[in-house]
Amino acid sequence: MIITIALCLACSIAYAAAALIQAKHAHLAISALARMPILWVALALNALGAALHVTSLGFGPLTLIQPLGVLTLVIAVPFAAMSARRKVTPLELRGMTNTVIGLAGLALIITTSGSGRTLDSGELVWLLVATTVVVSALGAFGRRRGASPLWEATAGGIAYSVCSAMCKTVVVTASEKGVGELLSPIMVVAMAATVTFAIAATVLTQWSYRAGLGAPLAVTNLVNPATAAAIGVLLLGEHLATTPVEIVIAVVCALLSGLGVIQLTRARDVDTKSTETPTRENVRV
Repeated sequence: MIITIALCLACSIAYAAAALIQAKHAHLAISALARMPILWVALALNALGAALHVTSLGFGPLTLIQPLGVLTLVIAVPFAAMSARRKVTPLELRGMTNTVIGLAGLALIITTSGSGRTLDSGELVWLLVATTVVVSALGAFGRRRGASPLWEATAGGIAYSVCSAMCKTVVVTASEKGVGELLSPIMVVAMAATVTFAIAATVLTQWSYRAGLGAPLAVTNLVNPATAAAIGVLLLGEHLATTPVEIVIAVVCALLSGLGVIQLTRARDVDTKSTETPTRENVRV
């Protein structure tokens, strides 16, 4: 138990530090960011966080690890305030608290059970096509002039979740059928899709931080587990292990998380008005 908590805490610190670096340079174009060593530090921190998350699954149950994932938001918002040499505002604190409580409640209540199998070839293809369409549409919508960055945060959360599902399929297939199975056409496609979605998720979340950190990070943390649950139910034959009472509580938690995101968005807008970046027009690639 102690090892699990320690790994989750280290994972959250790595993700939070990476998000802070990305948010600090979010006003720059991707082409400019690619030439900055600090961006590669952020990518390395994201990779470290993913590795720690996978490792933690070997030491504890998902029902414990998933709620601890909200620590990223708890750490990132104060990190962002400290980097700007200011205190966390009351509105940020309320938004962060509501989002974390709602996320933790959803993770504890909405659990899945079933066969726990991986994606087969047909499911991989359908998931790849559907994700490409949805993520592309959300990303394009978010890139419109004046559009909310939360569209890109949503797309990034979906891409991260699907990336995890495909990565799990590749790892389990290799362990059960041997490494040679990875040379099959469908596994090559799955591995290529994993890398592609990982890059897309990083770019989309990078764009989403252009007007602040808290709200986009909260949305990504909401969308990621929600997408994972949807994949489990729609493709893997799992079912939501809930009672009517749990469903009601889950709705309340979802509303609380939504309220938290709204509060974090308002806090971001207030901060943006007071510290408008003169190079804002350089956000777009």
